[in-house]
Parts: sequence; C-alpha cells; structure tokens
Amino acid sequence: MKLARCAHEGVVWWGAVDGEVVTLLAPDSQISIGSWTAPSLKAAVLHPAGTALLEDVALLAPVSAPSKIICVGLNYRDHAIESGMSIPEIPMIFAKFPSSLVGPGAAIVLPEDSNEIDWEVELAVVIGSPARHVSESDALDFVLGYTVAVDVSARDLQISDGQFVRAKSYDTFCPVGPWLVTADELGDARGLGIGLTVNQETLQDSRTSELVFGVKEIIAFCSRVATLNPGDLILTGTPNGTGFGFKPPRYLNPGDEVTAWVEGIGELTNPVAVR
Repeated sequence: MKLARCAHEGVVWWGAVDGEVVTLLAPDSQISIGSWTAPSLKAAVLHPAGTALLEDVALLAPVSAPSKIICVGLNYRDHAIESGMSIPEIPMIFAKFPSSLVGPGAAIVLPEDSNEIDWEVELAVVIGSPARHVSESDALDFVLGYTVAVDVSARDLQISDGQFVRAKSYDTFCPVGPWLVTADELGDARGLGIGLTVNQETLQDSRTSELVFGVKEIIAFCSRVATLNPGDLILTGTPNGTGFGFKPPRYLNPGDEVTAWVEGIGELTNPVAVR
C-alpha cells in the first residue's frame, strides 16, 4: 500500500494512494504513525472517510516529527570507491536534525555558509514500532514501510568541520516522499532501482543490491545504539554519482530541480532556491 500524508480542503489526512485516487483514511491529528499496522490499515480502507483525486491533494512528508533521522555513510560499494574510502566493516552512522525534513515540492534552500551543496538519493526506512536490541531475523517486523529521501550535503562544511552534523542538517536538507510503501510490498527492499536526476539529467543510477549493509543489518545495528521509535527515519546510504565525485565537482544552483526515485516507491521532486 502507498500510504501518504496529504493536505485536502484544510485538513491533513493519512491516505492510501491507488493510481490517481487517494482514499482518505483518517485525519493526521487523530492518529499517530505508530498506530498503523496491517490490520488497522485494512480496517481503515474498508471504512474510509472519503476519497480525493491525487491532483487535488498536496503531498506532505510521510513522517512529520521523527525523534531521529539516522543516516548510514559509505553504504554503497561504488560510492565508497568514488569517495576514495574503504568499504566499512560495520555501518557508519550519523544523524541529521529532524528540522531538516521537508516534503515533496518543497524547496531545497541553499544556505549562505556553503557553495558546495551536493545531492544523495537514499532509500529511507520508516520505523513502525519501538525497536531496541532487535535481531536481524526480526528486524523487518519493526518496519512500517519505505520512502525516498535526498540527503542534501554541504561538502565544504563536511570537510572543514571534520564531522557531518552541520553539513547535513540545515533546514530543508532532508526531502522525503512522495509517500511510503508498506513493508509487506517491498520486503527487505533489496534489488530495487534507485537514482536521481538534476534538471532531468541522470546523475545517479544504481540498485539497492549494491548496499554493503542491508535493511535488516542496519536496523539491528542501530537498535543496539538507541531505541528506534515509530516515525523514525533511517537513510540507508547513496550510490555513486554524487556531485563531489565528478571532475570537476558539480553542485546545486538556484533554479535547479532535483528528482530522486526508488523502484516500487515513486519519484520525489524538489526545486532548489536561495534564502
């Protein structure tokens, strides 16, 4: 199921997207993301609040207030190679501030502090129930679904700071959407096409089979560090084709349009602007 958060006639809804129709399941104000389970989704679809055309709703980020956004660095073999780095032996995790989150169509705003704003398409995992010290064999039980994310990165600040938080956490630096696809449809999300275009030019094009650590391994690892809460996002890494890997490097400019996609989920498009 494609599960979306969307605005329609002044109300923010959870909706099930099927083609060009959105079945309105429940107002966002009345239900939390942790309430969505397979039985509750089936019940909501059987007793909807109404329907709307997809063109008549405004899609929002499929999660609104994650307690944390965890990212995994160098998790595609080809990206590690383009970065001139060794393939990690354990997941290399870092964080983005939740305030960096925006939804489909929202502008990626270039900050004054950096001239090297880069793109990274990522498969994002949406946690559906609290997870702490879970095993790899049980890890998918804690996944509500998957969505598309862009890990926007200020490369010059990433290098000068010597760590990632500021470079990754400016407001608007985590576009997510257009909806989430429930885990029953995608399983462990291995073997999916993943890519990104800037101004319709394909710059990243790979498959999630290139992941060094898969979804199960990442969830088990992260859950040993901190409790994963419903609505938390895990960005699983990016393939090669990021801007700093080009010679000379290429970065985002005002007026650009970024479209990220993952097979089986959909496309996420965001314009680029200045403050």
